[in-house]
Amino acid sequence: MPAILEADGLVKKYGEHVAVDDISFAVEEGEVFGLLGPNGAGKTTTISMLTGVLEPTAGTARIGGHDLRTEPTEVKRINGLVPQDLALYPTLSARANLQFFGRIYGLKGRDLRERVDDVLEVVALTERANEPIEKYSGGMKRRVNIAAGLVHQPRLLFLDEPTVGVDPQSRNHIFESVMKLNRERRMSIIYTSHYMEEVELLCTRAAIVDEGRIIALDTIRNLIARLGGGVIQMGLERLDDEMLAAMRALPAVTAVTIVTPQPAATAVAAAAAAAVTGEAAVAGEDRPTDAKPAGPVVKIETRRSQDALVQVVGYLNERDVGFTSIEIFEPNLESVFLHLTGKKLRE
Repeated sequence: MPAILEADGLVKKYGEHVAVDDISFAVEEGEVFGLLGPNGAGKTTTISMLTGVLEPTAGTARIGGHDLRTEPTEVKRINGLVPQDLALYPTLSARANLQFFGRIYGLKGRDLRERVDDVLEVVALTERANEPIEKYSGGMKRRVNIAAGLVHQPRLLFLDEPTVGVDPQSRNHIFESVMKLNRERRMSIIYTSHYMEEVELLCTRAAIVDEGRIIALDTIRNLIARLGGGVIQMGLERLDDEMLAAMRALPAVTAVTIVTPQPAATAVAAAAAAAVTGEAAVAGEDRPTDAKPAGPVVKIETRRSQDALVQVVGYLNERDVGFTSIEIFEPNLESVFLHLTGKKLRE
């Protein structure tokens, strides 16, 4: 498939701060491509450069065969942008808002009416189209925001965190709209999120972004397959080199690394592990619920999470070492991100 977008070495600096650091990727025609990363990772800045809102400090992109720097007008005709922030007039109806944005793109008369009716149907708001935006729920406003980005029939749609702060019903409507646009109209879509389950559901490929860089890019299946087993993150009361070596030698464990200590409630975590293993009562016994990790947090990569948990907890009990927190990440994009960065996606 030909690429509708090719980003080449995009950089954005604010003084000494590098918000986007040499990002390159391509999106195929008709693809739903995910940019996954925590808030502040550089996703929105990347999209802002690709849509002409921000000028790159370095690098460029070609969109639909047009150069971002030298042919900005042609690029903007191809792109549709749905920003995180609502760009709507609250006292106007949804229909009036969409007519306004359509006129900006040069639409008028019958073409404008048909386009507005079409996008209202896409976002399932036809019956409420004549009500003022200020009477809408947050989720409905988000859906009108998406419709505004669609009214000129873009070939490439940028959706920047479109489900932040919306109710479950509107979230499902947004998912359905994205899938329908891609399936029925072959629209290419770039979808940014820090919700891994959304990217897993909607996207065929994804780039994982952290601190302004792409740290992994592949199909969703291949990204998850990189990890193999799951990841266990465990806070320990103490740790020495002998313990570290012994845990690394356990049959179901592939690697153990030390990560930054972090506070965590402990009695609930220990009880959860006890329920899984049936052997952790000693480690979690009589521990106050407001305790904090006295030692490091370790990341344990596993072949089989449940087997590894039983083996690690059994070893800790033998050594009379308590654990203060525990989280199990089965193979998914969240655990891939933890594996690559040593931190959770929403930290």
